[in-house]
Amino acid sequence: MTAVVTLIADPTRRSLDDDVLASLGQALADAGFAPAPPVWLSPGEAVDIAVARADVAVVRPVAEVALDGMPIDVAVQPQANRRKRLLVADMDSTIIGQECIDELAAALGLREEVSAITERAMRGEIEFAAALRERAAMLAGLGPDEMEAVLRDRITLNLGAHTLVATMRKNGAFTALVSGGFTFFTSRIRARAGFDMDQANVLLTDDEGKLTGLVAEPVLGRAAKREALQALTAARGFATAETMAVGDGANDLAMIEAAGLGVAFRAKPAVAEQADVRITHGDLTALLFLQGYQRAEFITPT
Repeated sequence: MTAVVTLIADPTRRSLDDDVLASLGQALADAGFAPAPPVWLSPGEAVDIAVARADVAVVRPVAEVALDGMPIDVAVQPQANRRKRLLVADMDSTIIGQECIDELAAALGLREEVSAITERAMRGEIEFAAALRERAAMLAGLGPDEMEAVLRDRITLNLGAHTLVATMRKNGAFTALVSGGFTFFTSRIRARAGFDMDQANVLLTDDEGKLTGLVAEPVLGRAAKREALQALTAARGFATAETMAVGDGANDLAMIEAAGLGVAFRAKPAVAEQADVRITHGDLTALLFLQGYQRAEFITPT
């Protein structure tokens, strides 16, 4: 097996240099490996180093220890099937920079109460479905105009979201936004970011379009996200190795573990510990570097 070590820096700092590569090269050599010359995906920002006849599970800790403490994301994966044909992405705090339910609560003056529950749910400290129902109940009475205002004024795409989706779609991949949040937001973020489809929970409304405080059952949570990944994989005839899932919270863990490449994006500790790859310093275009795309291949919608 050939393993590929990918180093990704913050795109605003471009902190990859010869000293970083020398540190990694020496560590790999000391461990008995013969790394190939680096292949730059973006100068100073992202680089691939292939290691022939190497087990990923052995190379990964060597690379991580060598670069520990540096502002650089380190990924180690098999060279085969790097370019994925399916992307399944979480929305809140992954594709967008906010938790939508917290922003809805803020419109009612309840941000502190709701965000405390959100944080515990995303860390896996409380059961997701029960936490969602509890928070949704606190939103009762919120009207459609207020929800539109939250979307317009408070919700922003994370850096690189457009480019990630556009580049993968241009190269034949199918992209799905699968969220434990709400269809009110996912349908609009799907269009804004360019995803092929979206799936999420439905907030129930009364005859005036105001929230009743109830969520349609069953709640889409951890298991449903994994099932969505697996259903799309089977329906489109993809191999598991051709799939990628990305998220940040505990309810993303099942799909991250089930995907060919599971990515924790600026994630809670429990998620970061179990994912194949942790992205802390790069933006969402890091997921393209993981697939071996060079920055010159990126598609950036106008």
